[in-house]
Amino acid sequence: MGKIPKGLTDKDMFQNYVEEETLEDTFIKAEKIADKKHRERAAVEPPAELSRAGFTPALTEDLGKALMVLKMELFREGVQHYTFKIKRDGESIVLTPKYKKEN
Repeated sequence: MGKIPKGLTDKDMFQNYVEEETLEDTFIKAEKIADKKHRERAAVEPPAELSRAGFTPALTEDLGKALMVLKMELFREGVQHYTFKIKRDGESIVLTPKYKKEN
C-alpha cells in the first residue's frame, strides 16, 4: 500500500474507491424491484365487466347523474319505494320507475 499524501480533501481521497455490494444492498435492490412491479400491476385498470362493456367512465358518470336527478324528483313527489324497469325499444333503452306498494 502506498503512502497517503497529506492535504487531500475527502473527495480526492475517495476518488477511485468502489464500494463492494453487500447482502443488505442486494435485498434492498430486490425489494425496490418487487415494489415497482407491484405498483405497475396495481396501476393497470382491470377489464370492464361484460355488462358494462362499451361504457366509458364519462358515460357512466352521466348516467349516474341522470339517475340521481330522477331519484331526487321521485323523493320530492313523496315516492320512496320504487324499482326501475328496463325495456328495450328498437335501438333505445328505456328506464322507468316502477312504484312498489307500501304495506
